[in-house]
Amino acid sequence: MEQRHLGRTGLRVSRIGLGTLTWGRDTDEHDAADQMKAFWEAGGTLIDTADVYGGGEAEYLLGQLVERLVPRRDLIIATKAGSVPDPYRRFDGSRGHLLAALDASLERLGTDYVDLWQIHAFDTGTPLEETLHALDIAVTSGRARYAGVSNFCGWQLAKAATWQLASPGIRTRLASSQMEYSLLQRGVEREVLPAAIDLGVGLLPSSPLGRGVLTGKYRHTTPPDSRGASELLAPFVEPYLDEAASRIVDAVATAAEGLATTSLEVALAWVRDRPGVVAPIIGARNAQQLTAALSVESLSLPDEICQALDDVSAPVHRYPDQDWSTL
Repeated sequence: MEQRHLGRTGLRVSRIGLGTLTWGRDTDEHDAADQMKAFWEAGGTLIDTADVYGGGEAEYLLGQLVERLVPRRDLIIATKAGSVPDPYRRFDGSRGHLLAALDASLERLGTDYVDLWQIHAFDTGTPLEETLHALDIAVTSGRARYAGVSNFCGWQLAKAATWQLASPGIRTRLASSQMEYSLLQRGVEREVLPAAIDLGVGLLPSSPLGRGVLTGKYRHTTPPDSRGASELLAPFVEPYLDEAASRIVDAVATAAEGLATTSLEVALAWVRDRPGVVAPIIGARNAQQLTAALSVESLSLPDEICQALDDVSAPVHRYPDQDWSTL
């Protein structure tokens, strides 16, 4: 699998990443092992997790599998910290919480370091410089090799990345920003992506298949074994089942038919090759689904297909993105 630099750093990662959101909850040890083996054998290196996935079970399971199946040196392990199971405070970006969470992640993962440590979300209750100081400590102490953020809007990302570049002392450059991005969710193109490109931050798209909707599985019905049929995850899928999404899904299916491939591959290739994107993160239910996604490695979409998909999915951006002199 092709390797790409993560932002303006020397870290190289596979251009498709493996997500572990459901590991330890809906994905058992057997299916997780099959996924990891298939991913590694395909040349994949980037594995994404978080301290809250499965209540910590995703990290623990990943650590167990790395010990048994795949050499640690062959993987780029990325995890996140900052989300908390507190109804009154969803995010905690304090230095104390973040560093304690990192230590707990390392223990579950069974490793001395993570390759990429990301702040899961922006915490309005903590000064940003304190949150960023935790990243500096993590890297200088050797517990993390690179650092990034997740779910930061445009001004938050720009402020954080600029602070790290401009502040005196040893500061850790932000390597990544993990955000939802797909043909069904192009909001990052408004401010996040331009900021990331300008500041040398690599984008790691989550939900690149529009929460599974872009595969076409929901075109006519809801499969009983899908996320859309799950009591827990149905609210996650439902926003992408409207009429506007249906038009985009149909366009992807038409493109797939013309290219003699699948909707999954078309949708994934589109986001994988967008400017600023480093590696979409794929979450699969089993190894068969993952293998189907990894087959996208040999696909590059023709320019006219990309343009058609761009047109049908184009978000509406007006002021201030639009040239004000024409208003």
